Amino acid sequence: MDWQTHEDSAPSHFITDAQIRSLIGKPAPSGAWRDGDPVGQRSFVDIGEIVTENGESIPHARIAYETFGTLNAEGSNAILVLHALTGDSHLSGQAGPGHHTDGWWQEVVGAGSALNTDEWCVIAPNMLGGCQGSTGPASLHPDGTEWAGRFPYLTVRDQVAAQVAFMRALGIRRWAAVIGGSMGGMHALEWGVQHGDLLDRLAVIASPPVTTADQIGVNLVQLEAIRSDPAFHGGNYYDAGDGNGPHHGLALARRMALLNYRSHTELNERFGRSWQSSLSPLGGGGRFAVESYLDFHGNKFTRRFDANSYVTLVQAMNSHDIGRGRGGAADALSAIAAPTLVIGIPSDRLFPFEGQEIIARHVPGNIDGNVPAVIHSKFGHDGFLIESDAVGAQLRRLLAIPALLRAGAPGGPDIRQNRAV
Repeated sequence: MDWQTHEDSAPSHFITDAQIRSLIGKPAPSGAWRDGDPVGQRSFVDIGEIVTENGESIPHARIAYETFGTLNAEGSNAILVLHALTGDSHLSGQAGPGHHTDGWWQEVVGAGSALNTDEWCVIAPNMLGGCQGSTGPASLHPDGTEWAGRFPYLTVRDQVAAQVAFMRALGIRRWAAVIGGSMGGMHALEWGVQHGDLLDRLAVIASPPVTTADQIGVNLVQLEAIRSDPAFHGGNYYDAGDGNGPHHGLALARRMALLNYRSHTELNERFGRSWQSSLSPLGGGGRFAVESYLDFHGNKFTRRFDANSYVTLVQAMNSHDIGRGRGGAADALSAIAAPTLVIGIPSDRLFPFEGQEIIARHVPGNIDGNVPAVIHSKFGHDGFLIESDAVGAQLRRLLAIPALLRAGAPGGPDIRQNRAV
């Protein structure tokens, strides 16, 4: 549940008058990408019918994706990168027609970077249920109107099933690595448990083994902010005029979420008790700088995201329990034999470090023994988006491991070294 855009994943800063002016004008009822909008760098592939765990059907699902680098003749250099809650397929590249922001992992993906596109073919799909080109609530139902409030409840496992269908539709037989951060890390874990025979390496970054009661509770407050917006109309708002969508509820949900994405240390150091302007916030009509910061990013978010997709994806995150139906988390994680990089951030208050410690302890293929790799960052959960050099160094370690190496195989113990960055 992180920002997952390059533009928003920079250190927090004071909001300028120019930024405030940039939001003048009424937003559309949804910030979803729609058919007919500029395609940008996206490609699309049809994956057929998806039947959910609950038995509901999405008859004609489509996945939007972007590719960085070239697939080799053997098809052995494809890396799957899975985004977080509010992310999409735009890992690298400039903002422009079809893309609201610059790529969210610009410093990690590209020629000479950790995910070196001179060597690897990096493929990033937009999640099923998302709002940037893959089938989701803003997509058309077979009856010709939007799915809207009728869109099926999805689990993380449903989304991974769609990713497997996506892989087959592209003709890729095996991933050289599956990499995911935050919500994407939940999907990566499912890949490791369910489909370990389809990947050579795995990276789980700032993600938990289960979504806890505390996290579900925080999510509930965000969902209720959206559902209680009078303009939400049970999810049926796509025909509303500009300025009449559920913007207040979606922006409020975003503001609440932002407080968990950064550490209290970073926000306190950045803003303290500073005022946004010369007007006093102590009864003088002014505002604290942190209030303006949260309001700006909440309002900006409504112009690039869809309220129904936010509900759909948060509910999918709530479903995450790697041990569900598998005898518990420890038993499930013990099935992951591929060389696995587990990264945790001690300042993360969204998905605390203890979760990564559980994963690392029980995954036989963990390249650092029974502990996670550590990235020390004052930015909290969003450190995995901001600390590009540290994250890149860890990913280089993983990708340097021979593709056929498995836990328990000769040479296995030699790769299990604890590294802290």
